[in-house]
Amino acid sequence: MKRILTIQDISCLGRCSLTVALPIISAMGVETCIIPTAVLSTHTMFNNFTFKDLQDQIEPITDHWVDEKIEFDAIYTGYLGSAEQIDIVAHVFDKFKTDSNLIIVDPAMADNGKLYPAFDEAFAKKMAGLCGKADIIVPNLTEAAFMTGKEYRETQDEAYIKDMLLALSGLGARISVLTGVMLEEGKIGVMGYDSETKEFFHYYNTLYPLFSHGTGDVFASTCVGALMNGKSIPESFAVAVDYTGQTIKETMEDETKKDYGVSFELAIPYLLDRLKKNVLD
Repeated sequence: MKRILTIQDISCLGRCSLTVALPIISAMGVETCIIPTAVLSTHTMFNNFTFKDLQDQIEPITDHWVDEKIEFDAIYTGYLGSAEQIDIVAHVFDKFKTDSNLIIVDPAMADNGKLYPAFDEAFAKKMAGLCGKADIIVPNLTEAAFMTGKEYRETQDEAYIKDMLLALSGLGARISVLTGVMLEEGKIGVMGYDSETKEFFHYYNTLYPLFSHGTGDVFASTCVGALMNGKSIPESFAVAVDYTGQTIKETMEDETKKDYGVSFELAIPYLLDRLKKNVLD
């Protein structure tokens, strides 16, 4: 069985970060080890949530694992709450990186042309440095613009997306993937670039009219699980696009839904079936 480590916060209520990553990747047959960077009472779409920083536990935990000679097939990071946490996670990468494992960074810090309130451009540059230590990075267009210094545009075309991907590859990761790409009406998906083969790849599916907290975490977690199941990089991103879309569809059809994130649990059977297929078109 493959073993991965994911480092991100945990919201006690609300489907995002570790409460998404742990069940999805585990359901895909992968041992999922966690380091919570913080504990929140709810996800941040709620008002007056509580927050407990746990970053002082990251190095003691990882030092113990080094003593125990623990190894990981992949390390996946999501939301990191401070520049100091980025530095600590960079040291974790150094401790556990091997010639055969993968480091996947989701630089969760911005959307819709704006950084999240807790972050500034200095944080974005620090995150760009962490992306340089990764094998695969999965920013959205806003995050990519802040990390590369390139213009953010709401209106997209293929030339602009490819130019952004080339700029992202300059950060140092082998595979750069832009999420939330919309080049055709009614479709949403990804476009990626492999800096070793110099090849672009893409995959799209239906755009559903619902915005929900945590879909980026669903997407990145699914991609990690698919990679650990032996899927190629393009195949893994196709699985992630399809499953994320299915979770949104399930949420739209759920008459009891609350603003707790997408109903990914209802779509787990779809995910396990989709994992058996090699559909890229």
